[in-house]
Amino acid sequence: MKVRRIIANITAADDAAAKRFYGDVLGLDLLMDHGWIATWGSTEQMPVQISFAVEGGSGTPVPDLSIEVDDVGAALAGMKAAGFAIEYGPADEPWGVRRFYVRDPFGRLVNILSHL
Repeated sequence: MKVRRIIANITAADDAAAKRFYGDVLGLDLLMDHGWIATWGSTEQMPVQISFAVEGGSGTPVPDLSIEVDDVGAALAGMKAAGFAIEYGPADEPWGVRRFYVRDPFGRLVNILSHL
């Protein structure tokens, strides 16, 4: 038996807020919409991963989600332009990532990062 993928499920009463944050700003595609659940994602191949942490690194809280992007500067500018408050960073971390934290419309702390 092999794990093929891991999916984060977030309680959300507002589909439009999910579209704005994950679709419009982060550029994810709507892959599935059954009316009661919508899946945003990418067709890009990614490794299956799940992380467990006692802190978020650099003394930060553990984020609920981590999203790797190809251009963290563009993601940061998009979040700011859309009115989302940045809670940490941007910061170049000693383990080789540039990142920032932002809360999604559902209160989840999201770590947006690029490897340096």
